[in-house]
Amino acid sequence: MTFNDLNIIEPLLRALNDKGYNSPTPIQKETIPHILNERDVLGLAQTGTGKTAAFLLPVIQQLVQKENVGKHNKKAIKALVLAPTRELAIQISDSFKDYTTYLNINHGVIFGGVNKDRQIKTLQNGIDLLIATPGRLLDLMNQKVVDLRFVEFFIIDEADKMLDMGFIHDMKKIIQYLPKQKQTLLFSATMPSMIASLSKNLLSNPVKVEVTPVSSTVDTIHQRVFFVEKSDKNKLLVDLLSKNKDQLALVFLRTKHGADRIVRTLKKAGIFSEAIHGNKSQNARQRILTDFNSRKNKILIATDIAARGIDVSHLELVINYDLPSEPETYVHRIGRTGRAGNSGTAFSFCSQEEQKTLRSIQKLTGKKLVSEKV
Repeated sequence: MTFNDLNIIEPLLRALNDKGYNSPTPIQKETIPHILNERDVLGLAQTGTGKTAAFLLPVIQQLVQKENVGKHNKKAIKALVLAPTRELAIQISDSFKDYTTYLNINHGVIFGGVNKDRQIKTLQNGIDLLIATPGRLLDLMNQKVVDLRFVEFFIIDEADKMLDMGFIHDMKKIIQYLPKQKQTLLFSATMPSMIASLSKNLLSNPVKVEVTPVSSTVDTIHQRVFFVEKSDKNKLLVDLLSKNKDQLALVFLRTKHGADRIVRTLKKAGIFSEAIHGNKSQNARQRILTDFNSRKNKILIATDIAARGIDVSHLELVINYDLPSEPETYVHRIGRTGRAGNSGTAFSFCSQEEQKTLRSIQKLTGKKLVSEKV
């Protein structure tokens, strides 16, 4: 199947061709026809499955076909995308630019951690589609800068991460300002009870699409576990990174301070790395991501929240320095490698205190991780 088979309009097809995108991913193939048919959609899919194009392409197409772009209420926002992090918001914005190369349609992206003035000016100039993080959106709504009365398309991306980050109340406040008549699309990697409840209240007769089960880990990822004392994790990390120095590596820790500490530890061992987390400025985070994507820096130390929005096509190695408290998070972490038919490796460090967590991970995935000698 090609994108042409999905009845995508010619300007979008041309833009996709420029990017080298020919065949839709499963989530795109399953959701785009329903969205074009103006159905609400509940999409369950992990990071890296092509969710962004799955909702942006049909929404852009409907905006164009309905001749809403640049028409009455020129400054009215007609589509709203909520994202949990600045990185993901920027990633969605970049995709929008790529897809609308041959269309006269504009957008804006707003998030916290930067000066509001430029964002306010963008909104005042008038945009068709707005991508926003909940906190900054509410802030600007309170300043009467944002008007959501004319929104026709409402998209929530990574709803479960919104819940993890404490945005659920902000989301509910924002929803109150949206018109009742609209098309709503909700995407989430997992379906905790609060998100399930939100979807029931928000979506009208939705089509549920689940292309990648939450528990699945692709066969192209070689998963290994090292049983190691907590005090020996640093030594093991240095050893593994030294042996795999030509590979792009993403190392996960639970805390910001832990991530910074590992950067200092690696530096003492003569290994350059950088940490990305919420304490970094927006400019610093973008520069770090750019350097990682371009392989200027091959080792990135990350917390789970900061890692949302990291999308690297050929990431060879994921290391779980700390096992995540939620087994589903393990699936999301290692799912950043082994993409698009490429192979990848996921190493996990398991201390005595983490063995219960490891058992939960193996129960969820249905796979017993192969043990490696330290």
